[in-house]
Amino acid sequence: METAKRHRCILNAKRLIGKLSVAFLLLLMLAFILLWIGFQGLSQPNGYDDPAMDIYTMSYDVSQLDDSEESKIIKLGYEVFRNTSKYIGPANTDKNMAYAGNNLSCTNCHLWSGTKPYAAPLIGIKQRFPQFRGRENKVGTIEERINGCMERSMNGRMFPPNAQEMKVLVAYLNWLSRFAPEDGKIKGQGLMKIEIPDRAVDLEKGKLHFETHCVLCHGKNGQGKISITGSFYEYPPLWGNDSYNNGAGMTRVITAAQFIKGNMPYGTTYDSPVLTDEEAYDVAGFINQKPRPEKTNLAKDFPDLIKKPVSSPYPPYADTFSVTQHQLGPFKPIMEYYKTAYNIDKSK
Repeated sequence: METAKRHRCILNAKRLIGKLSVAFLLLLMLAFILLWIGFQGLSQPNGYDDPAMDIYTMSYDVSQLDDSEESKIIKLGYEVFRNTSKYIGPANTDKNMAYAGNNLSCTNCHLWSGTKPYAAPLIGIKQRFPQFRGRENKVGTIEERINGCMERSMNGRMFPPNAQEMKVLVAYLNWLSRFAPEDGKIKGQGLMKIEIPDRAVDLEKGKLHFETHCVLCHGKNGQGKISITGSFYEYPPLWGNDSYNNGAGMTRVITAAQFIKGNMPYGTTYDSPVLTDEEAYDVAGFINQKPRPEKTNLAKDFPDLIKKPVSSPYPPYADTFSVTQHQLGPFKPIMEYYKTAYNIDKSK
C-alpha cells in the first residue's frame, strides 16, 4: 500500500513537472513573439518598412497640444482645414466670411489632414516656400498658393490681406512641417507617378471602373456624401456645382490619375494600390469630362505656355494639338513634341 502511494506521488509529481514545463515553454514562446512584434514595430513603424517614411509616424495630433495661445491658433487652423465650409464657406452664416464657393474641405484633397503620403501631403510645405509656380510664372508665397486653392479647388475667392483665417491655416501648415528636413523634401511628397498609357482615355472603361470602385462613396451621380451637419463632405462630389472648377489642378487627367492610383478607392495606400495605371487613367478621364463650375480668365494661366502641363484641359497652348487631345490624350505625342521642339521632358 505504501509502495502504491509512493508511485502515485511520483506519478503526480511527474505530471506536475510536465505541465510546468509546457507552461514554461508556452511563456517562453509568448515572450519571443512579443519581442519579435516589438522589434517589428520599431523597424516598421505604422506599417512603413522604409526609414524614409518615418516622417509620417511623427505626432500630428492637435489634441495633444497645450492651451497656449500658439496652440489655440494651430488648433483653429486644423479646424478650418477639416471643416472648411463651416468656417470660410457656404455653411458659415456670415456670408462675408464665405471665401470658399463650395462645401469641400482642404482634407478632401490633402488626405488625413495633410499627412497621407502620395496624397499631396503638407508636411514640409513651410520649408518649400517661397516657390516658383509655372501657372503664375513667378516665385510665390504659401499664402498665394492657398489663395490659388481658394479660387480653383474651392471655387471661391481669395482671402483679403491679413485675414485671420489665412493666418491660422498657415500656422497649422507650419506646425505640420516641424519635423521635416531643412529643404522640406520628403518621400511621398506630391502624388504617385504612373506609366501613362500610349492611347487616349477610354471613357466607357472609365465609366465601368467608376461604377465598380467609386459609387460606394461618391454615389452613382458623383455627388458624394455630405455629413449630417451639412458642414463638410465625408466623400466629396467629383463633378457638379459643388465640386472643384475647371481651373483646378485635379481637372488634369494625369494629375487626377496619379491621385486616384495612390489613394482610391478610399482606404487605398501607395504600397497596395487597387487600380492599375490604365484603370486610374480611364476613370480620371471619365470624371473630368463631367460638368463643373467654370473659372474666368483661364487664358491668363501659364504666361509662359511652354511650362503648361500637357493635360491642362483648356487653351491656349504652345503647340497645335487639339483641346480634346490635351483633355483625353494620347499625351505621349504631345510630350515628344516638347522634347523635340523645346528639349523639355514633360513626362516627369
